[in-house]
Amino acid sequence: MGRKYFGTDGVRGTANKHPMTAEMALRIGAAVGRYFRNDGLNNHRVVIGKDTRRSGYMFENALTAGLTSTGMNVFLLGPVPTPAVGLLTSSMRADLGVMISASHNPAEDNGIKFFGPDGFKLSDDVEQEIEALIQSGVEPVQAVNIGSATRIDDGRFRYIERVKSSLPSAVPLRGIKVVIDCANGAAYRAAPEALWELGAEVIPVGTSPNGVNINQGCGSTHPATAAEAVVAHGADVGISLDGDADRVMIIDENGQVADGDQLMALLASHWAEQGRLKGGALVATVMSNLGLERFLQGKGLRLERTAVGDRYVVEAMRKGGYNLGGEQSGHIVMTDYATTGDGLMAGLQFLAAMAETGKPASELTRSFETVPQLLKNVRYEAGQAPLEDASVKAVIAAAEQELAGKGRLLIRKSGTEPLVRVMAECEDADLLETTVDSIVEAVQQAL
Repeated sequence: MGRKYFGTDGVRGTANKHPMTAEMALRIGAAVGRYFRNDGLNNHRVVIGKDTRRSGYMFENALTAGLTSTGMNVFLLGPVPTPAVGLLTSSMRADLGVMISASHNPAEDNGIKFFGPDGFKLSDDVEQEIEALIQSGVEPVQAVNIGSATRIDDGRFRYIERVKSSLPSAVPLRGIKVVIDCANGAAYRAAPEALWELGAEVIPVGTSPNGVNINQGCGSTHPATAAEAVVAHGADVGISLDGDADRVMIIDENGQVADGDQLMALLASHWAEQGRLKGGALVATVMSNLGLERFLQGKGLRLERTAVGDRYVVEAMRKGGYNLGGEQSGHIVMTDYATTGDGLMAGLQFLAAMAETGKPASELTRSFETVPQLLKNVRYEAGQAPLEDASVKAVIAAAEQELAGKGRLLIRKSGTEPLVRVMAECEDADLLETTVDSIVEAVQQAL
């Protein structure tokens, strides 16, 4: 049975439009509270973090109301990165962690992500059970059992210490000039502070959130801003995070941008040389470039592919006993240190490689030649299903036949935005563009 509210990463949409309304957030809070407080006792905890969107205040209050109405005790962290919520859920022995964020989406969007008591994101099965409770509604507890709400002031500092501990103490950052772009988001204080405390010379970008400028012309979805700062300041490297700091892009000293595939290639080969890569494999999604797979094969390593979504990467990592995975979009998951993607930690691992090898960022961000890849998005409205259109199916079938033996094609609905994503890989650039454009045009006509 398909899920009605949950996508690939929690519930997400435009604030004040279904399902991202205060009323729905209250219902979601009550449903998830009832699910995790299933023994009637009053000692259950939930931690809530958020990014810097203005609507975060509204959803924080609504979720708190729903959760406390079912007897959950709420601990409010304020603005912290998504990985901090996963960390603190586990370290504070909470039953549940909640992050209010729409990640890389524009400021008018927001979302709600959930972490279980182990600090990992919830499975599809658990989310489906919570959806059933949202649909049916839950009875509030008696007045004597209503939960409490408490502000936690040191969540950011606990996270900073955990991030710093992931960098070997023998690796110095002194003398490394780093541009850190925080996307005016959740890491606007934590990321610069952590880098400064580790001894780097820090040039902060995107650290003046006002509630509406998150991801606006900055961050991992707009890495040109950090690239300009790297060149202007003569920095050694740039680290560009997204709104909730679970994604990262790396910029070399020349202002060239490297995506998650290049960073994963570096870390996988570097860790393998050090004997740290478990299982001899990297876990990535179907979106990762074929060049990454060929690079790993040349190193005697494997690429294990999953569906799109960092939590599917994590599920495969846990099942197979692997400790490194991620997405081309910049989610880098290192389960030796964190339970979810952590852009800042991944950035520190890149800095460690720079310090240990003595090589410039430009050399470390070009591990392999990418196979030409083209991705185009088509936006659709609620209720529309263009991929079900017969003419679209026919064009896709023809494209698959044309690419057979020459490349690969991936068409899917985004799990976080109302977009149809059309991606193809092919050595023949003309064929690549023609193939993608034909499908995009068919989808647009169907709409």
